[in-house]
Amino acid sequence: MELQGINLNITGRDEHVPEIERFIRTVKERTWAVVNTLPFETLPHRLIVKIVYNTMFWLNCFPHKKGIHSTLSPHLDQKLTKTNTANYSSAHKSKYTNNITTP
Repeated sequence: MELQGINLNITGRDEHVPEIERFIRTVKERTWAVVNTLPFETLPHRLIVKIVYNTMFWLNCFPHKKGIHSTLSPHLDQKLTKTNTANYSSAHKSKYTNNITTP
């Protein structure tokens, strides 16, 4: 992978990854910005899910400054490549929740 210019960042269980945490914070901020423009006090769960989906869609529509490609967005890049990434990635779900966002 190093020959292809891919830097693999391996982390341990419950270890912080600043880039990912910053991206999650960006998604939360953009989602709350949309929620706060709505004239409702309570929102249905399905609407919140769609707002997060919409936020992710628009974040992926534009190329990132430090992204893989300078002109292709992640959204377009995913459409052009037909790679099954489920075979190459795994996720760890901790039984402890430590990122609660309640006010």
